Amino acid sequence: MSRNDATAGRANWGGVLAMTLCVFALIASEFMPVSLLTPLAEDLGVTEGLAGYGIAISGAFAVLTSLSISRLAGNMDRRTLLLILTALMAVSGVVVALAPNYPVYMTGRALIGVVIGGFWSLSAATAMRLVPAAKVPRALAIFNSGNALATVVAAPLGSYLGGMIGWRGAFLCLLPVAAIALAWQWLCLPSMPAESAQSQGGLVALFRRRLVAIGMLACGAFFMGQFALFTYVRPFLERVTSAGTSAVPLVLLAIGVSGFVGTLVIGAFIRRGLYRTLVIIPALMALIAVALVALGPHLWPTAALLSAWGLLATAAPVGWWSWLARTFTDNAEAGGGLMVAVVQCSIALGSTVGGLLLDSVGFASTFLASAGLLLIAALLAYVTAAGAAAPSGPAVAAEGRG
Repeated sequence: MSRNDATAGRANWGGVLAMTLCVFALIASEFMPVSLLTPLAEDLGVTEGLAGYGIAISGAFAVLTSLSISRLAGNMDRRTLLLILTALMAVSGVVVALAPNYPVYMTGRALIGVVIGGFWSLSAATAMRLVPAAKVPRALAIFNSGNALATVVAAPLGSYLGGMIGWRGAFLCLLPVAAIALAWQWLCLPSMPAESAQSQGGLVALFRRRLVAIGMLACGAFFMGQFALFTYVRPFLERVTSAGTSAVPLVLLAIGVSGFVGTLVIGAFIRRGLYRTLVIIPALMALIAVALVALGPHLWPTAALLSAWGLLATAAPVGWWSWLARTFTDNAEAGGGLMVAVVQCSIALGSTVGGLLLDSVGFASTFLASAGLLLIAALLAYVTAAGAAAPSGPAVAAEGRG
C-alpha cells in the first residue's frame, strides 16, 4: 500500500490487531525459556547457565537483523516480509520444541532472534502505512499492549504448561497462536511496497543528524537505566524486602498488569505532548528507584512503587516508537532497525552494569546507578525536544514538526 488509504483517513485496525497478536506470540516465544530453564537444561544435558544463553543469542541475532533487514529485504513487499517472519517464528518454535540436543536448541533460539529484529524494525513503518499519522501513537500503543500482555502471562503460563505437558509441549502450544497470527495478517495486511532506496539511507548518515543522535542516546540511556534495576527485581524482593514465595509472584504480576494499563493510557499523554512525556517518564522512574532504596525493606510501599515503575516503564517504549515515526517520516525502516539495535544493546549493557554493581557493592548501588542513567535519559530527551523545536534548517524543522 502506498499509504493512500492511511493518509485518506481510513485506518486498517484489522491489520493493527493482527500485528498485535503476532507481537504477543513473539514476546511469549522470546521469554518462554525463563520459566522453563530448569527442566529444559536437564533434558538437554546442559547447565542452566548454558540454557539461559538461549535468550542471549536471540538478542544478538535481533541486533544483527535489525541493522540489515532493510538492505537484505531489498524491494520485497513488506507484507510478504512480515508473513515470512511470522512463519519463521512458528518454525523456531518447532525447532526448539523438537530439539534433540543443545546446538539445535540454540539454532531455534537464533531464528526467533531474527524474527524479533526484523519484526520490530518494521513495526513503526508498518503502523505509518496502516493508519493516518494522527493515529500512529494509538496503533503503536496497541502493538505494545501485545508485548505487555505477553510479559504478564508468558512466565506463569509457561511454568504451568511445563508442569502439565513438559517444556517441549509448552513451546508447541505457541504454534496455534502463530498460525492464527499468520492467517490474520494474510487476510488484513495490504500490499506495502518497499520504500525507495533513497529514502532508506545509511545508518551512519542517520547518526550525522544531531536530533537523531541525541534522541537515540536518550532512548539508549532510558533502557540502560530501566534494565539495570528491573533485571534484579526478584532477588531484591527476596533479599531486601523479604517477600515470601507467595508474595513475589504477586508483586511481579502487579508490575505486569500495571504495565499493560500503561500501554492503554499512554496515547493520551503522547497526543498532549510527546517530548514532555519522554522527559517526565524517566524522571519519575529515577525518583522511584531512589525511593526503593529507602523503602525496600517494607513490602507494601515496595509493591506500590514497583507497580508504578511497571506502569511507566512499559508505556515508555510507545513514546519512543512514536518519536521514531515522527522523526523518520522518510525512512522509518532504517530508523526502526537502528532503534532496535540501540534498545537491545542498551538492555544488555544495563543489565550487565547492574549485575556488576550488585555483586561488588549491593542493591543500593545498582538502584542508584539506574536512577542516574534515567536522569541522564530525561536530560537528553529534553535536549532532543529543544533540538526538534529549534528552527535550525529544513531537515530539523521537518523532524520537529508536530
